[in-house]
Amino acid sequence: MPITSVNGGACGHRHQPCDDPGVNAPEDLSAAERAFMLNAFEIDILPGVRGDLDEPLASAPPGELVPILLSLIDRGWIDVCRVIPWTPPSGGAGFQPSPPLAREELLNALADADNWEYPESGDWIGCVTLTHTPEGRLISW
Repeated sequence: MPITSVNGGACGHRHQPCDDPGVNAPEDLSAAERAFMLNAFEIDILPGVRGDLDEPLASAPPGELVPILLSLIDRGWIDVCRVIPWTPPSGGAGFQPSPPLAREELLNALADADNWEYPESGDWIGCVTLTHTPEGRLISW
């Protein structure tokens, strides 16, 4: 289920190749980093990254995945948010990412193994999601 953003599209971002030679090329990112970047592009909830990871990371415990994600966060490319409700102008129901989590809340959320699993209820409100930062949108991954 894609998250509909305030900006309109499936994720609301415009993704275009960046011609800036200072931007990292896709081959500069590991396969695992590319999986997290893809997850942020899709604004999928955190468990969705497992489907984009290769084994053994796809089934690894969160403790092995957190350092990979933190490296992208610390480079300023990805934000971690919560899924919050959003009502589009049409009046329907939608979802969007919250403002980025503060560092302490971020670390607590990533340490919670439940955030790395799809909710049994199927309700994504409150789930952890990844988004690209403005700088992350420039990465040619």
